[in-house]
Amino acid sequence: MKLADLLTADALSDARFAALEIAGVSADSRAVKPGELFVAVAGAKTDGLNFIPQALAAGAAAIMAERPPPPPLPAGVAFIKVDDARRALALAAAKFFSRQPRVIAAVTGTSGKTSVAAFMRQIWTALGHAAASIGTVGLVSPKREVYGSLTTPDPVALHRSLDQLAREGVTHLAIEASSHGLDQRRLDGVRVAAGGFTNLSRDHLDYHPSVEAYLAAKLRLFEALVVDGGSAVIDVDHEHSDAVVAAAKQRGLKLITVGRKGDGIRLVATAIDGFAQRLTLMHAGKTYSLKLPLVGGAGFTACPCTVGSPSWGSHDPAGGFRVCPCGNLFVLLPRCFGHADTLCLPVTTLRRF
Repeated sequence: MKLADLLTADALSDARFAALEIAGVSADSRAVKPGELFVAVAGAKTDGLNFIPQALAAGAAAIMAERPPPPPLPAGVAFIKVDDARRALALAAAKFFSRQPRVIAAVTGTSGKTSVAAFMRQIWTALGHAAASIGTVGLVSPKREVYGSLTTPDPVALHRSLDQLAREGVTHLAIEASSHGLDQRRLDGVRVAAGGFTNLSRDHLDYHPSVEAYLAAKLRLFEALVVDGGSAVIDVDHEHSDAVVAAAKQRGLKLITVGRKGDGIRLVATAIDGFAQRLTLMHAGKTYSLKLPLVGGAGFTACPCTVGSPSWGSHDPAGGFRVCPCGNLFVLLPRCFGHADTLCLPVTTLRRF
């Protein structure tokens, strides 16, 4: 692919290099291969500019950064100046790996993302679609399961995965949108048809300077990433949901509010049924009774958000609870402790039994 085809509108570069053939895109100097574009991203602890010598030694054909490197580049190497290297990296990756599943839904929130993504993949599969999910437990598709260390992968890995999934025939994808991923522009360039919001509590404040900054990162999904005319499914039972609703309305997105206060899908009642739960939901003036074979509040709070985009499934998500017999007791074990709420939820759930 030619260099000019990978650049954002704000990119500044020497026109002589416009037709330069680029073999790949990378922000990791250790992974650069001959002929690739190296994007020097400034991190919290170090600056990608410091690794330009390694990238050049590996054969980088072009360097992209927010400012020129201190030593001049070799005559045959292109330099591209951009305003936002993280966003430019994601958009370049999206152009290089251009294929994506036809329908992509992204869900954000402090908790519930893994459940919603898993439910959606299962629903789409039950409806006959070739579906996949990407998130905390990695990539799950009809053909493979790949463990991932990040809730939202880096943009090059993400767009490479989207391209591969599309080539494999996957048409529907559910993806977890973490606050880190949104803030670091990892999802930029993803054609998100629908965005979901579960909740927001005090978390990740080691990264975000304040709750307001944490919320601002989440809002990017609705303010910048969901496509024009797309949908927003928002659980309005939680603090800060008003800000998410306002962002969706500002964009003119198709809004579906869910939860006990929801207008689109209202959670009317919940009741314990053995190690399952019965939910009563109301939609479009009709009442529906569902049996959810999961224990814990996470199950019934994730369910309406999933229903909104678009229906309901009943299999245990990888991020849910396992009920483990222990003598005469049953112990609820979260499959992963992602944040403080996950520690409290098993205790709260056990009290209901």
